[in-house]
Amino acid sequence: MSPSPGTPRLLRRLNDRTALELLLEDGPLTRAELGERTGLSKVTAGQLLARLEERGLVQVQGERAGGRGPHAALYGVVPSSAYVAGLEVLPDSLRAGVADITGRIVVEVTVNPSDGRDPVKAVHAAVQRACESARVSQAQLRAFVIGTRGVVDPGTGDVRFSYDLPDWHVGVLASLRRTLGVPVTIENDVNLVALAEHRYGAAVGYDDFAVIWAGVGQGLGVMLGGRLHRGITGGAGEIGWLPVPGEPLPADVSQPQSGSYQRLVGQDALRGLAELHGVLGSTVPDQVRNGGDGYLDAVADRLAVGAAAVAVVLDPGLIVLSGDIGRAGGSRLAAKVEEAVARICPTPPRVVATEVAGNPVLRGALVAALEQAREQVLSDTV
Repeated sequence: MSPSPGTPRLLRRLNDRTALELLLEDGPLTRAELGERTGLSKVTAGQLLARLEERGLVQVQGERAGGRGPHAALYGVVPSSAYVAGLEVLPDSLRAGVADITGRIVVEVTVNPSDGRDPVKAVHAAVQRACESARVSQAQLRAFVIGTRGVVDPGTGDVRFSYDLPDWHVGVLASLRRTLGVPVTIENDVNLVALAEHRYGAAVGYDDFAVIWAGVGQGLGVMLGGRLHRGITGGAGEIGWLPVPGEPLPADVSQPQSGSYQRLVGQDALRGLAELHGVLGSTVPDQVRNGGDGYLDAVADRLAVGAAAVAVVLDPGLIVLSGDIGRAGGSRLAAKVEEAVARICPTPPRVVATEVAGNPVLRGALVAALEQAREQVLSDTV
């Protein structure tokens, strides 16, 4: 049987895609190194690099000293070949960031929305501000991911409900896409934190783990088999509603802060514990940071209720404590939660503190946006 006329062209495109993936993950590389990684000859690797260079996707980024011969050119992906944007939405502020295709964060800005009642207008202003600060046009953005509190419908991508962002409702996503002219995705904020931990933080190398967000609200991000678990309706991770013995069950789920676990580990509950133990501090994170062993043991016992529930249902092996309280308690609090979970759980997981630097929601939004943008760029070569 004669080969398909399109086969040589298809092979070239597949080789180009493989080379770009390697350069994005491990670059810069020399022509010889790229040939070794791909199994291509030096001649074929050179032709491949010439094609990618002609398209503005790859450029020489230095030299590597060899033996007695001339230095070898190092090739890397052109950072400006694509950009992405990420955004964290809070009730009183928007935090936006722009990164290039290599993952380098170009700029981060915080914007106070002039009109909090109009999500589309507020987001558009934040993106414009970030792009102007980064000296990047919106037309150069390949993907834009927004992190919000609340439940995001995995089918439609719309926010189904959010207690403290009532104006983020069905229809906002479509309006954002029309206004911005960029592929826009909305994602639950703690899910994005899980992506950030997997890429940069304490969960690097783990494909099964959970992030417990302990802060103003309680949240859970779950990754199983290297993929986020959102649930059928997007409600997976709403750990604040976990029923807890001794705590009243909510009479009306439309009321914020009424979940049993939220009552156990929320700001008011932990502030009351601090008063009981004589711990000083203007905020709960300050109290956790300054608290003695007695106070931290009490906090850990409460957090362990949620961690144990996650462990016996999912058996993730690793739980990462994040949020204002998790960050304030650090490894000291994480160790105490691990000890407390081991006392009540037959399959106790490791419990560690977050290791993501900076804003974890924004970092996760950029991770998600980069995955989309890189797939677009790579698909263009096939």
